[in-house]
Amino acid sequence: MNGLAKVDEVFRDRGKRARELKAQQKPVIGYLCTFTPVEIMAAAGVMPFRMAGNMREPIAEAGRYLESIACPFTRSVLDLGLRGEYRFLDGFVMPHACDNIVKLYDLWGHNVPHSFAHFVNVPHTQSGPSYGFFEAELGTFQKALERFTGRKIAPDDLRRSVALYNRQRSLVRRLYQFKKSDPPGITGGETIKTLVAVMSLPVEEANELLEDVIAELGSRKAPQPANRGPRVMVYGTGNEDTVFVDLVESLGARVVADELCFGTRSFWHSVDPSGEPLAMMARSYLDQINCPRTFRQSPGTHEEDLQNRFGRIHEMASEYGASGVICFFMRYCDTHGFDLPDLKEYMAQKRMPMLVLEEEYPVAGSLDRLRTRLETFIEIIGQ
Repeated sequence: MNGLAKVDEVFRDRGKRARELKAQQKPVIGYLCTFTPVEIMAAAGVMPFRMAGNMREPIAEAGRYLESIACPFTRSVLDLGLRGEYRFLDGFVMPHACDNIVKLYDLWGHNVPHSFAHFVNVPHTQSGPSYGFFEAELGTFQKALERFTGRKIAPDDLRRSVALYNRQRSLVRRLYQFKKSDPPGITGGETIKTLVAVMSLPVEEANELLEDVIAELGSRKAPQPANRGPRVMVYGTGNEDTVFVDLVESLGARVVADELCFGTRSFWHSVDPSGEPLAMMARSYLDQINCPRTFRQSPGTHEEDLQNRFGRIHEMASEYGASGVICFFMRYCDTHGFDLPDLKEYMAQKRMPMLVLEEEYPVAGSLDRLRTRLETFIEIIGQ
């Protein structure tokens, strides 16, 4: 089975490999958010499994616990947990990413069966005290996993895990090189499926899968010129399904770059292997993960502040030849919503067209409305 065929298989049943490993007595722990220190989990002999909701199904059970104005992504995740979709997990880890995930931690802990639970308190600022605090939090998490597994995490185990995840991030960055060609050598839908599959497998198996996909793409025939269309970047929140990106590409555009929780945001940082692992992880996660939940203060002018906060988005759009940016985030996502006025101002300064779409997490019922707005935007940037 070639790489992309294996990706499709994993994507269709994300929990299959996790269930197999659990049957072999390997602990499987679910986690939310890019700020979860997966290196420590793998070093403890635990399989990290990236939890998500369902973008295609309405939320049913979670409405009894979370109000309708709460983040629809966290409501969908809780809904799956209440319905038993994550019964294969031995436990869960949630970082302090936003207030909704903090609330979800308590709700999950009281209503979904589990054997292990841990809350990682991630600082929201970048400073000396923040790095020291986060390093201590990572140490606390390590000790909690050691108690749960009954296994001491040796320094070499942690360094090996850091190396494996650094390798994974490097492979994903190589994967994205195929998106720079015109037409791109991999579609937006194939990219999402690949990254979701990676987050659903043990790190060693995920790295092998990435190597197979990269080899397959390297021998793939060049796309036909008819596949050319306006190149766009998608920025926003969790998007672990292809439903939105498939819609964009069905209208003639090509998604060549992204800044998403299930996209580059999870893979564009690396941990310095030369220092003490926990200290280097603390600095890498706070400095390199480009998420609006982290306050990036700039002591300069307003323009310098905008560049400090949003420069990465424009730089990536330019690097991948995008003609416009689609800002697609979930309704009631405060962290992205608060940034939106400044982001609009910055993109206007850079003369980069941007379409803002704020939708519910299950997007199946919104496709017609989205299609109309996307068609207009794609026509404008394609001229």
